[in-house]
Amino acid sequence: MRIVQIQIKNEAPPGCGPRLPGTGDAPRPLRQQVFEYVRAHGRAARSDIARDLSISAGSATTLTADLIAANFLREVDGVPRDTGRGRPPVALEVVPRAACVIGIKMSYTRHTAVLADFAGNMLADTDLPTSLHRRTLPDLMDEITALINQLLTISGKTANQIDAVGLGLPGIVDHDAGVVSWSALLRAGEQNLAAAFAAQFPMPLYLDNDANMLTLAELWFGAGRARRDFAVVTIEDGVGMGLVLNNRLYRGARGMGLELGHTKVQLDGALCRCGQRGCLEAYLADYALAREAATALDHAPDVRQSPQQTLDILFRQAKAGHQSAQTIFRRAGRYLSLGLSNVVQLFDPKLIILSGERMRYDYLYAKEVLAEMQALTLSQGRAPCEIAIHVWGDLIWARGATALALSALTDTRIGEARTP
Repeated sequence: MRIVQIQIKNEAPPGCGPRLPGTGDAPRPLRQQVFEYVRAHGRAARSDIARDLSISAGSATTLTADLIAANFLREVDGVPRDTGRGRPPVALEVVPRAACVIGIKMSYTRHTAVLADFAGNMLADTDLPTSLHRRTLPDLMDEITALINQLLTISGKTANQIDAVGLGLPGIVDHDAGVVSWSALLRAGEQNLAAAFAAQFPMPLYLDNDANMLTLAELWFGAGRARRDFAVVTIEDGVGMGLVLNNRLYRGARGMGLELGHTKVQLDGALCRCGQRGCLEAYLADYALAREAATALDHAPDVRQSPQQTLDILFRQAKAGHQSAQTIFRRAGRYLSLGLSNVVQLFDPKLIILSGERMRYDYLYAKEVLAEMQALTLSQGRAPCEIAIHVWGDLIWARGATALALSALTDTRIGEARTP
């Protein structure tokens, strides 16, 4: 098994969005394919567009002229030729000011938001500390409103200048309906967040599970740009999963699939935050590790610490040789290996990206963990799954939410709205 640990750097290829074309995907209008090709490459010549999209030079000229007239693309200086003959080289790029979107990630301890232009460039960002408690939908809307207003103030924009908002939060989310079926952030289920947002803001809201936001971030800005198919497993306050098939997020029949954290790994096992027992999350998430850490560290019942503080102490103790602390992480690693083996067995991905704040704890991707994952998988006759460890900053989740908004805008403004 090949294991790659990646510290994300600002050395990504230009542009944003998938760089490989989909295969067998629902056909998109050529106009949209041309636009997405230019955005994915940062800059592109008409000849490159014609060649790679297998269209005639005349079609490329007509389609790009239409996109230029609509102020979605613009001409810029291209790469100089070796000879001085002929017309100066011309390339095309996205007009950044053609649209402006906000991406939001709602979390248990801190909400984050990013402002981006139509080319995917980050223009501003902000965050809002919050407390670990369940809230009503109006309370959640108050936090979203405060976060958006804070970002608008920083950027000098108004709400009317924002074309769309993408928002991710933990839980089971009906993407198409804009309804949060269940989330540990909310007191009640079946909350119509999209309707509550529409009553307060003029721009459309696109809602999804937060693990899907991180998966979109990989597809648009990270290692997934060069992959048609891959899986992302996140370990933070909860355990999430996203899956990309043929450059598209897979959400399931009702848009609420891939809740890896709530797959069962132990009948009548540990109590999960969702109210059921034996979920994978109940052995891996922050609150699960902190629950055991209190005993391992011999904390008195009245000791008040955040799960993050408790886990940091636990990790330091484990590195210092504290056997009980080491046992907690190793046990969590074994459950992770079980969860990952199930992902491989069900979806057979070539690549699984492990991400999230808890990936700072190397016990969770130790060689023993990944070797056990391989041992639990019926892998005869196929190459082992590649595992990548990505260390992202907090804002990447919100940036993934901007990709959700940008994708929707591209469908509605440049192509025709279509169902994946």
